[in-house]
Amino acid sequence: MFWLSGRKLLFRLIDNWPVKVLSVALALALVIVYRVSTLSTRTLSVPLTVETSLALIPASEFPGSVRVTLRGEEEGIRSIADGDIEAFLDLSRHEFEGWYRSPVKIRRRGTALEVEPLEISVNPLEVSVMLDRRINMVLPLVAPVQGSVASGFDLVSHSISPAEVSVSGPLGILGDISVVNTSPVILEGRSSDFNVQVGIINPNSLLSIREGAAEFRGLVRPAVPVRNIEGIPISLTGLAPGLVADLGGRIGSVRIEGSWDRIDAFSPGEGFLSVDGSAVMEPGTYILPVRVNLPEGFTLIRQEPETLAFEVAFHEEYWEDEGFLPQGQEAVPPEEPPAEGDILP
Repeated sequence: MFWLSGRKLLFRLIDNWPVKVLSVALALALVIVYRVSTLSTRTLSVPLTVETSLALIPASEFPGSVRVTLRGEEEGIRSIADGDIEAFLDLSRHEFEGWYRSPVKIRRRGTALEVEPLEISVNPLEVSVMLDRRINMVLPLVAPVQGSVASGFDLVSHSISPAEVSVSGPLGILGDISVVNTSPVILEGRSSDFNVQVGIINPNSLLSIREGAAEFRGLVRPAVPVRNIEGIPISLTGLAPGLVADLGGRIGSVRIEGSWDRIDAFSPGEGFLSVDGSAVMEPGTYILPVRVNLPEGFTLIRQEPETLAFEVAFHEEYWEDEGFLPQGQEAVPPEEPPAEGDILP
């Protein structure tokens, strides 16, 4: 009896089976269409990173971000934070320089791991990148200055800290860079010492600089006028009677600083540059210092020359007038003084 009932049931199930299968398929399609129609989409701009081995690094420009589309239930996809979706190129298996094409991969993190259903699509699908050898260098940091300090003041010195920065990047790019610049330092109108923070400018987006900012320190002082005076005669003073020397019209120069109201009008007088010959007691070759008779209120920065070489001889007329010459000594005129820098016997 049970067997007969089973046969009747089977006959009923397979009776007009095409219509029944079509009905089931239609029902499933309606369910799918309903679910699809109720799913929402959300588009994100996700930063694109490149994962490489320690020896290699990207050496060509590549998209900084990719377009990621999320599809799922509205409440679920809205709960996904921007940082929960990562886009990356996996080039870590490559060991040599060259061009490589890789698919853009997606990594789910945080809330994105819990959202279901979730469909993720990315554009572009693939990206080409050149890899080069990674190098590290320590380069000097330079801070350009713009403008001028206040009138009557000078920027007497400046420094920047750190003085050097660590830079990492591809050999082909970093090998051509010798310094790293900061943002400009504006001097306009400054009349006192100052410290400012300046940003470090990365010369290429493919380089990595460990430091992000530096400190510039400037020392500002009241300006002191400086003047160079050339062609000043050098005189010889204090030479003993009976001795004579010819400096041959030797001249010198000085660099001095002083107040604004005096330095322009100053004119060196006689004896401004002189050689003291009071210690010379007999003929011979002498090298003596050149003195600068600088008036009060001025500061000597530099002088030329600092010493002078010259010849000293007996004065013939003096000894004849006195009626004698030293025993065995003839009066002779002084020889031409040696030039500065000559080697004396």
